[in-house]
Amino acid sequence: MNPFKYHRAENLQRAKDQQNLDENAKYLGGGMTLLPAMKHGLIQPSQLIDISAIVELGKIQVDAVSVTIGAATKHDRVATSSLVQKEIPGLAYLASQIGDAQVRVRGTLGGSLANNDPAADYPAAALALKGQIITDRRTIEAEDFFTGFYATALDDGEIIRKVRFIKPVQSAYAKFKQAASGYALAGVFVALYPNQEVRVAVTGVGQGVFRWLAAEKHYFDSSQAIDLPLENLITDLHATSKYRAHLAKVLFNRAVTQIKQYT
Repeated sequence: MNPFKYHRAENLQRAKDQQNLDENAKYLGGGMTLLPAMKHGLIQPSQLIDISAIVELGKIQVDAVSVTIGAATKHDRVATSSLVQKEIPGLAYLASQIGDAQVRVRGTLGGSLANNDPAADYPAAALALKGQIITDRRTIEAEDFFTGFYATALDDGEIIRKVRFIKPVQSAYAKFKQAASGYALAGVFVALYPNQEVRVAVTGVGQGVFRWLAAEKHYFDSSQAIDLPLENLITDLHATSKYRAHLAKVLFNRAVTQIKQYT
């Protein structure tokens, strides 16, 4: 790991000012993705700007149609929040399944989305729950936010302030974990909305999160096939593309079964 400077920002403006002084600086939330990438030489920032203590980035708010969660909110807080558990229980459950206890008390929602690890859990929730990523400059729809392998629509120096999730009628997340890391070997988030609208997002099986349109059609019409094209999936030391496709189908059915128990 290369030497770097560390700055702890007490508010959003200080964080932005510090970043403007050093274009090679990176924002630090919990560091659960960023720090391992630095240790392996994948990224070499000259400075880390810690935004984890900024109060406005740690709030959870609910209105008639949505749940909005600050970017610096820890996974454990999302998992245990009575507001999230009541309004979007599938999201609370997803947060409870991230990594292990140590990861959940350090990792943040904003950090997970900003780094866009292809096996991360939150991107699936953002995509299925009509997420809006609200930064210091604009609002980005989740459909437009995830642009590729570890890539997002964020510009240099742009900070995620909060994420708005649209409340579904019901939702569920099913996941098969990698044994060592706790990342998703496959994860499927299903969200049911009024007027027979279903959104299904898949993580862990490809180069990034994606909506599974065939599975969305299958929810109300079981005659629709839900096979995943293998050419879009990955094979690595953890699993083959064929195995990941099988897992995705199993997990989709588990999530659907859970939703139908409560609707």
